[in-house]
Amino acid sequence: MLTELNVAPTQLHSNSWAFIRSFSILCSQLDILPIVEVFLYFSEAKHSGCQLWVSLNSAPGRALLTLFQSFYFKGKFLKIRANKGYPTLLDGFPLCWTREPRFQMARCLDDLSPQDQGVCEFLANMKIVFDSSFLLNKEYLPGVLKAYTGTPHFLPLVT
Repeated sequence: MLTELNVAPTQLHSNSWAFIRSFSILCSQLDILPIVEVFLYFSEAKHSGCQLWVSLNSAPGRALLTLFQSFYFKGKFLKIRANKGYPTLLDGFPLCWTREPRFQMARCLDDLSPQDQGVCEFLANMKIVFDSSFLLNKEYLPGVLKAYTGTPHFLPLVT
């Protein structure tokens, strides 16, 4: 996501991190691999006041998650490093604020791969806007999340 938006981790608004994490939790509950293109179908990147900050919001008419209305990292720190097994993991990863973040409108369905289109249609057809706060607060309670998301779901295979 950071490479796609050309931003450093601290350049992305903290509530946007909550939005991304909520999407990841939702995908794990639905047995869907979280894909940047799918996330960017349901959301868009905008500047928030300062031209260098980037904020993620739901795409108009495509809300999948509510926005997180608190500070996600309040009182916490974020440490980013490559581990010994993957020393080149952060190659190309922006660690300093970039002067040219990519503010993006939501992706069009026709611009996505057939597999990503299938995932987007599956999620859109659920016709549910999931509560980001609930997903984040219940992240480590799989039974509660399973009941909330209505899983098991079965994603049709796209050939």
